[in-house]
Amino acid sequence: MRSFEKKFICYFGRNRSEKLTKNIIYQFELNSLMVGKMKALVTGCAGFIGSHLAERLLEEGYFVTGIDSFLDNYPEDIKKNNMKHIRSDERFEFIQKDILDINNFPEVDYVFHQAAQPGVRASWGENFESYTTNNILATQKLLEVYIDQDIERFVYASSSSVYGDSKDLPLKESSIPMPISPYGVTKLAGENLCYLYFKNHDVPVVSLRYFTVYGARQRPDMAINRFVRAIFERTEINVFGDGNQMRDFTYISDVIEANMLAIKERAVGETINIGGGSTISVNQVISLLKEITGRDAFVKYSERQKGDVLHTHADISKAFDLIKWRPKVGIEEGLKRYVEWFLEIGSNL
Repeated sequence: MRSFEKKFICYFGRNRSEKLTKNIIYQFELNSLMVGKMKALVTGCAGFIGSHLAERLLEEGYFVTGIDSFLDNYPEDIKKNNMKHIRSDERFEFIQKDILDINNFPEVDYVFHQAAQPGVRASWGENFESYTTNNILATQKLLEVYIDQDIERFVYASSSSVYGDSKDLPLKESSIPMPISPYGVTKLAGENLCYLYFKNHDVPVVSLRYFTVYGARQRPDMAINRFVRAIFERTEINVFGDGNQMRDFTYISDVIEANMLAIKERAVGETINIGGGSTISVNQVISLLKEITGRDAFVKYSERQKGDVLHTHADISKAFDLIKWRPKVGIEEGLKRYVEWFLEIGSNL
């Protein structure tokens, strides 16, 4: 007899406890069976956010198909290292291919479209073709594929870059998006594609606007990674602008939790801000890193780059109202975790 069955007999008597325990066991086995059969597609599964999301889904019992083409925006070895834990899971299937080159997509219950050509500063000039291909055309193809499949949710990874240099702070989803970078334009186009496929074809989409995500495995070109590496290597930190620009930093585990909560019914057809509630200046981030590491930082200020917004600050009330999401990791705790990861793993990449 199982230990919890004995407790139920003690509390409710044998006849009633037997009925209760049978019902609990049935529900547990049914739930386990249902979760075990849930299938998810994660695009960009070798990337920063995608690899964490695939891990979380596998931990919760999902069968996961991951797609990644290993874009050359940073070394392939780093991306492969991001995937080392999920590749060994028998419930994970990997497709190394460009979305636009795939003819047969897996039948799944959930689509998490994280794949994109990232980066604001690199999106100008000739590079823009890569952004339109990977951020717009690939999104449209994926939406088209899942029109006729009975999926539960299509979660699209958008960006706070769609807001541009809005003075309407904190930024609400109702604020008029006016991106000031080619990258932001392509992410907004992806949002609009998601909405039109929802309105015209009932694809159950939800768009999450990420605000400055950071944490273990972040891209080498991202600010916090550059700052931490420079501090430990005693090299110069290059800050674009005067460092007083404000950012709403969001820790990776909070972003993953938002994706998991975005499959709730009330989120269908919605666009939701995902911000960490840690809006501080770049200079303040560097000061915190100096305290955490016990080291000095050598900072060089240079001209603000085209496409960089001045301030970001998310109004996240809609996220709580619709999916009961709130960030849990503040900026100081998140930076401590990142430094620990960097010293253990990141410095060797």
